[in-house]
Amino acid sequence: MSDLKISKVNEVYAKLDCEKYLLRELADVFTFFVPGHQFTPEFRNKIWDGKIRLLNLNTRSIYLGLLQYIEEFCQSRSYTFEYVGFSPDLEDEFSVYHAEKLIEGLKLSSQGRNIQPKEHQMKAFIGAMQNRRKLILSPTASGKSLIIYLLFRQLLDYQDLKGLIVVPTTSLVEQLFSDFQDYSYLNDFDVADNVHKIYQGISKYSEKKLIISTWQSIYTMPEEYFHQFDYVIGDEAHLFKANSLMSVMTKCINTKYRIGLTGTLDGTKTHKLVLEGLFGPVERVISTKELIDDGHLANFEIKCLVLKHPQEDCINMIKKEYKDELQFLILNEQRNKFIRNLAVSLKKNTLILYQMVDKHGKILYNMIKNTEKIGNRKVFFVHGGTDTSDREEIRKIMETENDAIVIASFGTFSTGINIRNLHNIIFASPSKSRIRNLQSIGRGLRKGSEKDKATLYDISDDLRTKGYMNHTLKHFVERSKIYTEEKFPFKIYKIELKHGR
Repeated sequence: MSDLKISKVNEVYAKLDCEKYLLRELADVFTFFVPGHQFTPEFRNKIWDGKIRLLNLNTRSIYLGLLQYIEEFCQSRSYTFEYVGFSPDLEDEFSVYHAEKLIEGLKLSSQGRNIQPKEHQMKAFIGAMQNRRKLILSPTASGKSLIIYLLFRQLLDYQDLKGLIVVPTTSLVEQLFSDFQDYSYLNDFDVADNVHKIYQGISKYSEKKLIISTWQSIYTMPEEYFHQFDYVIGDEAHLFKANSLMSVMTKCINTKYRIGLTGTLDGTKTHKLVLEGLFGPVERVISTKELIDDGHLANFEIKCLVLKHPQEDCINMIKKEYKDELQFLILNEQRNKFIRNLAVSLKKNTLILYQMVDKHGKILYNMIKNTEKIGNRKVFFVHGGTDTSDREEIRKIMETENDAIVIASFGTFSTGINIRNLHNIIFASPSKSRIRNLQSIGRGLRKGSEKDKATLYDISDDLRTKGYMNHTLKHFVERSKIYTEEKFPFKIYKIELKHGR
């Protein structure tokens, strides 16, 4: 008689049958404090204890993707376990031969030229098909859209399955659709006949074999809506820790293929386990450094520009809250002039990333556009309110222009947007988010026909005085750790920021 019996409820959940003491032990293993919980109103008002529980004690259910951790727990405690009515180790009979057979028939292309998947793309594709559940960790600019296309064509052409691809923005819906058309250019496959796009104002129902949708458009749909799908693919999967995105995945009870793709995770155990529960085990297929070394991505360097503020400003900002410090920095005229002068001095296409539209983005846009130094250079302003078609038009312009400047919010241009002809990136707003930083860096890593190098200008602010270290400088320290971990070459330049400069 086993201590623990594990049965399959559906493609989302497993049910545990065991004594209460063992169930409580398991519940403790799968209970975590959410990073940053102490800053939430729910925790401060004692409405929530700040914990996430991946094992439901009432239903005895847990994400199917976490079974490997249950096995490890049992083995470490000498508990016996058995699976009832299913085997979690069942793999599809899919091999390199099957992958090569598919690719031979597809006649893959990009920009009208024949292409072949790279080694890491093949590894990701084959692994996902074999295991059915996989969280693929592949850096920004590593060609995740081609991996998704291969999965789609295999599951359509050989199994006639209907699928759902979930992306975070309307821009990514259009871009993925466009990428599929690009890959299909040299064969007779009609993407429009097989793929339905969903975002605001578009019908959520279609008989086509694949739906590409923003999560905002479908997460409130009833569970029955999701029963039609045989597989689900989550692009930018690191975002699926949000409740609304998790609800999409938990409603997909029939999807035996559950594939997530992302460039990076936030480094916390909680984040990793939630995503593995929804999708499957994490597999890193290649690193950014390897892609650069292999010549697949542009060479990259980081120039960290540390602005030392005048002493009187440092004194005024002692022990100020983060929001107050941020407000001071984004409204600081000398700091904004420095960013303007830097942007107009740089040659070739430049992307400036900011956080706040009205308080910072508009200011930078007007300062840059109205300076005499700008000459005939094209300057664009992008934010959440910019129409999807306009964003796509700007992206296309950047592919043909050689000296344009785009001032864009992190939310619009830091994730998923492909710009091959981008040479310079400026971080105009402070941030310590690992995911945001790496996603933003990825905007500059794609190779173009006349581009083999990109540079990031990471602007940070030194307001230290009397033994006090300011918040945003601490954030820069965290970013520098990320650069070191990722083996990005970076240099630190200290610059005196003076009043009237």
